[in-house]
Amino acid sequence: MCGITGYIGYNEAVPVIIDGLKRLEYRGYDSAGIAVIQEERLWLLKKEGRLERLEGMLNGSHPRSSLGIGHTRWATHGVPSDDNAHPHTDCRGRIAVVHNGIIENFAGLRRWLEREGHRFSSETDTEVLAHLVEHHYHGSLEEAVRRALEAVEGSYALAVICADEPDKIVAVRNQSPLVVGVGENEYYLASDIPAILNRTRKVYLLEDREMAVLTRDGVAISNGEGKRVAKDMFTVTWSAEAAEKGGYPHFMIKEIMEQPRALRDTLRGRIQGGRVEFSDVDLDCCLDGVENVFIVACGTAYHAGVVGKHVIEQMARLPVEVDIASEFRYRDVLWRDKSLLIVISQSGETADTLAALREAKKKGIKVLAVTNVVGSSVAREADRVIYTWAGPEIAVASTKAYSTQLLVMYLLGLYLAQKRGTLPEEVIASTVRELRGIADKVEAILEKAGAVEAIAEKYAATASTFFIGRGLDYAVALEGALKLKEISYVHAEAYAAGELKHGTLALIEEGVPVIAIVTQDELQDKMISNVKEVKARGAEVIGIGKEGLTGIEEEADELFVIPGEDPLLTPMLTVVPLQLFAYYMAVKRGCDVDKPRNLAKSVTVE
Repeated sequence: MCGITGYIGYNEAVPVIIDGLKRLEYRGYDSAGIAVIQEERLWLLKKEGRLERLEGMLNGSHPRSSLGIGHTRWATHGVPSDDNAHPHTDCRGRIAVVHNGIIENFAGLRRWLEREGHRFSSETDTEVLAHLVEHHYHGSLEEAVRRALEAVEGSYALAVICADEPDKIVAVRNQSPLVVGVGENEYYLASDIPAILNRTRKVYLLEDREMAVLTRDGVAISNGEGKRVAKDMFTVTWSAEAAEKGGYPHFMIKEIMEQPRALRDTLRGRIQGGRVEFSDVDLDCCLDGVENVFIVACGTAYHAGVVGKHVIEQMARLPVEVDIASEFRYRDVLWRDKSLLIVISQSGETADTLAALREAKKKGIKVLAVTNVVGSSVAREADRVIYTWAGPEIAVASTKAYSTQLLVMYLLGLYLAQKRGTLPEEVIASTVRELRGIADKVEAILEKAGAVEAIAEKYAATASTFFIGRGLDYAVALEGALKLKEISYVHAEAYAAGELKHGTLALIEEGVPVIAIVTQDELQDKMISNVKEVKARGAEVIGIGKEGLTGIEEEADELFVIPGEDPLLTPMLTVVPLQLFAYYMAVKRGCDVDKPRNLAKSVTVE
């Protein structure tokens, strides 16, 4: 996720662009840059780091120009650096491009463009767009952009300017947001409404494949076939603060709702036909001959690792240990020559996880990292990295990062199964098909958020809750309990349901809410028996069930049903109502949802 701004009119462009980037910095903050056209020449400035570093380089001095584009970056391809910062230019320095999204086939396009004589100066996927536009440019910028995109696979919102046509911005979107703002004899471009809300409340919301051509005379919008379209103008009624959150009251609920997009982005380019292919990373140096796996992480990432253990063992038939990083680093680990350490960290800077990584490296153990931040310490020090393309998470409580971590665990399990021959090809293909559709099912759950809110309303005054499940449902129960306790301050504990008789039942009393997750077909009967046990002692049961799996509806006081799914994949769905439950409980209790007390987003000390 990155932030794009653009301006064309009769005022100075640079201050407008910089102001817009400040309002979009929540979308990415590892580098920033601007490009403007002055006297038919392209002027470019970009810098690694926060936007204030770019401002410092300007030092109040900038070209007098009334047209330009800007970008604040959240790295995907290529570490944060000056060279990798946007905008990117063509060989002649006449065309500049800013881009939000992922170009899946950039590697092949880059090789072809290099054979055609184009020279690259960055590691990014975006730079291929600048050279593709250059390759097709014959006097019409919009036609060159349209022709360039015919070769592109992936997601994009992009803005392009050209010194040969100094009175025009061309913008296109596909699966990444882009809006056009309409002012008085001036026009704006932005990834999100907050960037322009202080200047205009009149916007066009571009749809997939639509192209907008901005000039000082107006905005022309066309569809993917190049035909002009008439669009209704949208008038924004939100406050600036609400707009930054996409109209949502908190970043956490915004990020919960962004999970379908994050899942699609993380999956993009990693499946080919009915197989998993990590086109963005060569994993074989870590995975060849591996005999056992250790998964190490903290907090929510640890819970993703618990699911990962089940998935890799079942799919790839490899023994897996999963441990909390703060404990693992002090163990006398029995490494093998062919051991693999997988570390999971949203930020890539978690101190205990880094310490475990470094200890493994000292022992000569291969380390595979799963992280959301390109260029983070974990990413730099691991042997290989699989990135989760969740985009920046602003809320302290992790939601979309967890979902994408789960998806990577499934992709990794399938990839290992392919290498080891532990699953039939038809089973792999079937599971890949299920993963392709997982984002749609998450969307279906999110459409029923109101039902979860009603349940939270009922139990908002509770002091203590318990989560129970078996197998993979227990793994998700751990995450559900963590979410609830960290943002609503309700005491919440997760237990393997089979352990109820070993002490937990002593805590069950009249009116205590018990969240019971029942999605594992083979464990259904045992879970229903456990539910009956807590019901007999006065508990009120909130059931999370699955379409087609009966029994829980007869016992639960409240029930939320997820779409039908392969039991192995249900964690990616069951966690969503639990996230919503935690969120609405916190709201009803008047808690600071995005910044819970005593907690930080990234734990960088022991």
